[in-house]
Amino acid sequence: MTSPFSEITASPEVTPLRRTWFWFISQIFVRGFFAVWLRYRAQGVERLPTTGGGLLLCNHQSFLDPLLVGLPLTRPVSYLARDTLFAVPILGSILRISHVMPLKRDGGSSAAIRETLLRMEQGYLIGMFPEGTRSADGKLGRLKPGFAALVRRTDLPVFPVGIAGANRALGRGSWFLKPRPVCVVYGEPLSPDETSSLGERGREHELVELVRSRIAACQQEAESILARRGA
Repeated sequence: MTSPFSEITASPEVTPLRRTWFWFISQIFVRGFFAVWLRYRAQGVERLPTTGGGLLLCNHQSFLDPLLVGLPLTRPVSYLARDTLFAVPILGSILRISHVMPLKRDGGSSAAIRETLLRMEQGYLIGMFPEGTRSADGKLGRLKPGFAALVRRTDLPVFPVGIAGANRALGRGSWFLKPRPVCVVYGEPLSPDETSSLGERGREHELVELVRSRIAACQQEAESILARRGA
């Protein structure tokens, strides 16, 4: 059976370290616009590796989040999206050239885990939002434990990422992008000792709580940066 990821993984346009032409050009314009309209700032980018795979676990406030997390980086971040979105005109084409992986809702989580691990081993940064949905009030919600299976199966670095202000700029129910300041903080990676010990079966709850506390700390740091700037 052909994997729904095969076409994208094999595409010469999609490599773990090189942005596609579409993303490169988009960054130039979006960075300028967000710098003015959202007073966008990012901190801790230097903590991310310049080569090799890794997992970015982020809080989820807005549809803007995947864009905000990848915006200051010189390498792509690969996300999962429902495979049905790839059939939407224009959007599907954008997803295909933006390193996005299609996820079949009826295909089971094991296939998604295998393909995500494969991408990480190939050297991709993978972005995930373990809350599973956007926050209604901007606060960090409960994390779904699905990501623990990835952590348990890899020794690649896991980074917490905190986003602040995106819910005020374009939160749930919003149709227009408001001029509200936004900040993203990339935290220190979880140590190998933490991920190896808490990644054992039966300790998923501890791992989920640890990751949640690290994401919360990054989000709080991002909020503090906005507060210092008078946002």
